[in-house]
Amino acid sequence: MTGNQIKGRGFKGALRYNLAKVEKGIAEVLDHSFTNFSEKSILKEVLLVRVQRPNLQKYFYHTSINFPPTEVLPNTLMKQIGLEYLHANGFTQHQFIMFRHHDADHPHLHILVNRIGYDGTVLSDSNDFARSEKVLRDLEKKYALTEVTSSKQAHERAMTKDELEMMKRTNTPSHKIALQILIKEVLNTNKKITCSEFIHALESKGITLLFNQATTGYVSGISYSYEGMIISGAKLGNDYKWTTLKNTINYEQERDRSAIHQANDRTRSHQPDARTGSRHPERNPIPVSQGVGENRPAHHKHKNTKHTDRTHPKTNSRRNQDGRTANSKTNRLNDLASQNSKIFNLATLLDGHRHGNLIEPVNQPDLSADNAVVRRKRKKRKRRIR
Repeated sequence: MTGNQIKGRGFKGALRYNLAKVEKGIAEVLDHSFTNFSEKSILKEVLLVRVQRPNLQKYFYHTSINFPPTEVLPNTLMKQIGLEYLHANGFTQHQFIMFRHHDADHPHLHILVNRIGYDGTVLSDSNDFARSEKVLRDLEKKYALTEVTSSKQAHERAMTKDELEMMKRTNTPSHKIALQILIKEVLNTNKKITCSEFIHALESKGITLLFNQATTGYVSGISYSYEGMIISGAKLGNDYKWTTLKNTINYEQERDRSAIHQANDRTRSHQPDARTGSRHPERNPIPVSQGVGENRPAHHKHKNTKHTDRTHPKTNSRRNQDGRTANSKTNRLNDLASQNSKIFNLATLLDGHRHGNLIEPVNQPDLSADNAVVRRKRKKRKRRIR
């Protein structure tokens, strides 16, 4: 089973989306906690609970649980799984509705649940995705369903719904998928590649590396920078983490210490804000265009700067030359990254990626609800612009 969680503030939109499918005969209600089952009555009951926490913005979850096409699940079993999923995640005294959809080749259900309990307490969303994943793994074992590899154990992180939708729209892979393909390509080309060769091979493809290197030379982590986005190895999958990678390539700490340090310097030269040891660097995309040669606020007093300019012309000339060299390297890496992004298409993705078959239309998850939310947001932006 796979689960997708969306925290939202528009209960009405999600409700109407599911009720519309019921009216069309492509969905049915498995269970709910409301006294009267009508749109108007449900929204009134939700409002009565929500007034206890008027300042809480994202007060409900819209969760979809997807089963493999091979699973045969009667409504009674799917309902039981849905109820146990809610209970295990802490939703014991909360409003909910459970729908089963029949508009895809695989069984799946949608659950709308209020994070605000009947007594006004709010279920914490801390580590909610990890908690949900653990519950799904436990339910798979309990009901002898097809077991899915957890994200922590996966050799390659699978595509998300957002990535699938983006790739269908643009016909190009996401940064994560492109990195997985390019890195695997380098590793598969040379089974005995040294650390230095690995670094330069990736840089030739527009990927710079950022190692979490201690002053002793010990490396504890790695991140990859591609087209302005820094993504940690853990976010790509176990095969791309340093703990796995150092045993895959020919790596020696003392021999490769200098090469790794220089690689970090090159990455920072065109991404000054990049730092090793960042917990979630990929959550803060850094534009590659921020080169060393750009104008940035000086940290020295104005009069000292003038004195330096007057007494050390050779030093300033050298700095300007270094800045031009750094910018030249930055532009070269940008061009390489741009070229790599153009050579990819869905055909390449399907052939070269472990999860490429997921992009087939029959395996597409139900994205209509997400698209409806996106359309509403766009309309709001247009109104504000006008």
